Amino acid sequence: MKISRLTICLLAIWGCSILSAQEQDSGIIKNLYEEALSSDTAYANLRHLTEKIGPRLSGSPQAAAAVEYTKQIMKNMNLDSVFLQKVKVPHWVDKGSKAVVVSSIFGSAELNVCALGLSVGTEKEGIEAEVIEVKTFDDLVKLGEAKIAGKIVFFNQPMNPKYLNPLRAYSEVAKYRTQGAKEAARYGAVAVVVRSLSLTIDEFPHTGSMHYDSFTQKIPAIAICTQQAELLSSWLKKDPHCKFQLKMDCRQLPEAISYNVIGEIKGSELPDTIIVVGAHLDSWHISPGAHDDGAGCMHAIEVLRLFKKCDIRPRHTIRAVLYMDEEIMQSGGREYAALARKNNEKHLIALESDNGGDVPIGFSVDADDSIVAKIQGYQELLNPFGVYYIKKGYGGVDIGPLKSQGVPLVGLNLNLQRYMQYHHSANDTFDKINRRELQLGAAALASLVYLCDKYGLN
Repeated sequence: MKISRLTICLLAIWGCSILSAQEQDSGIIKNLYEEALSSDTAYANLRHLTEKIGPRLSGSPQAAAAVEYTKQIMKNMNLDSVFLQKVKVPHWVDKGSKAVVVSSIFGSAELNVCALGLSVGTEKEGIEAEVIEVKTFDDLVKLGEAKIAGKIVFFNQPMNPKYLNPLRAYSEVAKYRTQGAKEAARYGAVAVVVRSLSLTIDEFPHTGSMHYDSFTQKIPAIAICTQQAELLSSWLKKDPHCKFQLKMDCRQLPEAISYNVIGEIKGSELPDTIIVVGAHLDSWHISPGAHDDGAGCMHAIEVLRLFKKCDIRPRHTIRAVLYMDEEIMQSGGREYAALARKNNEKHLIALESDNGGDVPIGFSVDADDSIVAKIQGYQELLNPFGVYYIKKGYGGVDIGPLKSQGVPLVGLNLNLQRYMQYHHSANDTFDKINRRELQLGAAALASLVYLCDKYGLN
């Protein structure tokens, strides 16, 4: 088959145009990274959020202060629009817990504990009972009501350190935190103590949500730090009649009004189609939430700042959303999706950063295979910046409700080897954040947003 000179020329021109577009994209991505790495704006904003405002559980005064603070950050950026989205959120309060283990052999020791989210408290006089150690729900079945009734159940199941992905280890044992009180109550337990979900042996208890049902007694639930979970377990081996003294002052209050915080740059060609980048603004009552999820909030805001600083005029509207109440009931994410449906908003894609501020490695995509393949096509452009992982997978909690509306979801993946050391604990402080790593995450998100905005998903 003969190929005409005209065809050869057209193919050459087409090839050159592809190379030219790739060079342009590489240059813009390089600019995004250089601007991110040379800035300390997000780092300074995160310092204020975590050190001046601090823990921000939904319904708390600190959560309200965080809403106002981040709204003002985005107003100062001269975005096209900054607004609040009203959300009803749970309002659980905890004024502290105290636990002491008493042994006829070892004496007594005060334990580092914290209430699990939504736990009921104890009566004023507290609870004193023997402790019985278990590892799994099957252990409860084997022991039965005769051996459990009237006692405090101690779930002592460590996370598996053999898994490369810490989230896999976390997901295996999180059920003892979320469901432990409900399951133990079926057998007459008066309270539960849950080993903190951490791969590190230290003195920091890790909280998190737990759930009751309408069929069983609501009993108090606390987390114990891993270091003292080991201590308690060793005492019980030699003294199975150890007594546990527990006092907890926590309660559920009526729902409160809070807000999602939203800022956006309007699209130049398709302003009614939205690319959303989100994170959650709330944190647990004991945690400043530097990694979970203050870092994600700064990532989302930083995407907008980088677009403006690098003079990128998006075709679609780019929206940053700081969701309220991811930790307890995910009210912010559900309300955002409900209003999007009600207002007939069209979303091209939704991205989420909720894995902290460590080194980014790539993205997981919850979408049809054709869209996953489209995003994987950007791999070559992102590889030089350390983004080497783009695979089908999980998007995120807050963006999850958009899936039923056909919106592709993308989660920012990071190197999580240190993450569980801080997660849901008082140890999740600003000093655990590395500025360059924080900025790399923002640049990775901004780069993917730029590519999706320019080329779409078809």
